[in-house]
Amino acid sequence: MKSQLTVVGLGGSLAEHSSSLAALKIALQGAADAGAKTDLLDIRQLSLPMYDPGAENNPPGSVRRMCDTIHKSDGLIWSSPMYNGTISGSFKNALDWLKLLSDRNPPYLTDKVIGLISTAGGMQGLQAVNTMEFVVRALRGWAVPLVMPIAQAWKAFDKEGLAQDAQLTEQLRALGREVARGSCQFALQPPTKADAAKAETEITPLSDEEARTA
Repeated sequence: MKSQLTVVGLGGSLAEHSSSLAALKIALQGAADAGAKTDLLDIRQLSLPMYDPGAENNPPGSVRRMCDTIHKSDGLIWSSPMYNGTISGSFKNALDWLKLLSDRNPPYLTDKVIGLISTAGGMQGLQAVNTMEFVVRALRGWAVPLVMPIAQAWKAFDKEGLAQDAQLTEQLRALGREVARGSCQFALQPPTKADAAKAETEITPLSDEEARTA
């Protein structure tokens, strides 16, 4: 087992002042408090090109760096704004590029613990969390039960990214700690055994070519 686990945050938006990025940074503080090394993948700074299936054999450098960082992680925290009832296009685009992890060992996000955050301008944010949870399952990860849908996020954080409510700060940090703890448990004893991995591969082919011949 590693001497120190790594939790990577993926999220934010293309906005200069992003509430989803502010929430993600606070959650990563919680993971660090629990002893994890943390890394931040800011959607705006990543500046990823649109996902192109034809570029999978020679992906851009920014895509390779993101995928390598995520593959090496033990746990993840995702944070997306909610636009029109779902996750943002830029965040979904980043998730689409994770198709490149299909040939890694283990593939995709197998046995990675993932915490989920969404920020919404209105009164609800759970739809975006639900969407992310579907993606976590498709990529063979494990979502922690504690999720953070933040309503009216425009007034939840100031321009420096600080939460206006101490309770919200503590909840986000609790999510980070939960991801770190879960990642530690999974590192000690990965839950996906050989028989389950074999069945999963048979049910969900690893590649488009396998899918066409299934």
